[in-house]
Amino acid sequence: MTISSFTQRIFKFKAWNSEARLLLKLNTIDCHRGELQKAGHVLLQFTGMHDKHEEEIYEMDILLKGKDKWVVRWLEDKSGWFISPVVNPAEYQKLEKKEAAQWVRLCSFFEGSDA
Repeated sequence: MTISSFTQRIFKFKAWNSEARLLLKLNTIDCHRGELQKAGHVLLQFTGMHDKHEEEIYEMDILLKGKDKWVVRWLEDKSGWFISPVVNPAEYQKLEKKEAAQWVRLCSFFEGSDA
């Protein structure tokens, strides 16, 4: 492998502004000692996947398949993107790119909660 064969990934974020109760695309994010932060916001990372309508899927998005609603989560101990039924978050399954393209992004979890 050479440096010229390396392709840098693009990191995208949305943020939930807990005070205004709005989901935003930010122009700037603060970085302190390598950790991304934005005061008063919950940062939500782009998964690199799109739904069947080519909508970007972000962490904590609610996906719809049939009548079932699932929430997208990063599981630290599994080092990957997973989905859990909204009604049973203890249950989970790995979210794969080809499967994501069959789902529909409904909204962010925060938009439909008391967060």
